[in-house]
Amino acid sequence: MEFDCILYDKSDMIATIKLNRPKVLNAMNKQLWIDMKAALDDAGNDPDVKALIITGEGRAFSTGADLKESKTRSAEAYRDYLQELQEASRKIIRFEKPTIAAINGFALGSGYELALACDIRIAADDAQIGSPEARVNSSVTGGAMRLIQKLIGPGKAKELLFTAKNINGKEAERIGLVNLSVSSELLMETTRNMAKEIVQNSSFSLKMIKKGLNMADEVSMEALMDYEIEACLACVSTKERETSLQDFEERKRT
Repeated sequence: MEFDCILYDKSDMIATIKLNRPKVLNAMNKQLWIDMKAALDDAGNDPDVKALIITGEGRAFSTGADLKESKTRSAEAYRDYLQELQEASRKIIRFEKPTIAAINGFALGSGYELALACDIRIAADDAQIGSPEARVNSSVTGGAMRLIQKLIGPGKAKELLFTAKNINGKEAERIGLVNLSVSSELLMETTRNMAKEIVQNSSFSLKMIKKGLNMADEVSMEALMDYEIEACLACVSTKERETSLQDFEERKRT
């Protein structure tokens, strides 16, 4: 598949979406979000894809919304752009397969919020991560108002959003905003290695576990525990269950 604003690749059961507007540090326009949704649909519907990586081409993950375009938008056009952004973000948050953001260079505004929508974040040590919205009379999107608080708590979330300051990958790891910080040279290798570990596991189990984790904020503990019973029974009833147990026993013997 070919797109205007992203590069899309599938190999080794891993799909990779790479934001591809490097001349503007992968600033986001409406077409980028349209391309993103199409790639997500393809990866989600492909049974050979078991995990998804999102990263950026060149020197940035993404510097957020393309401000040159936003200056000339009417209010109606801006609403249309934001709806595309939010719908793409919903698709990532609700994506049934594990997602990993490989954060290279700048990840600002809606670029940073795109990474928040992923299940796992790995950042380059020298990445610059932040939300400049309050500095430019804007506001956060992509579900970030909930997602950032879940990761680092309301106090730290408010500090970062209110000050609009950037932090590097090492600091992001220290406060729990990203899972791991590595040198920029090792970023994609580390990310793909983690994805390769994930795709060795049952895609059905991953789907059921992720669904339960996403339900945790929306239902009572009682309802969640009832779901856990049904999810476990559904997993152990699959044809792959016996094979996976045999493989597990063989690995224990070696």
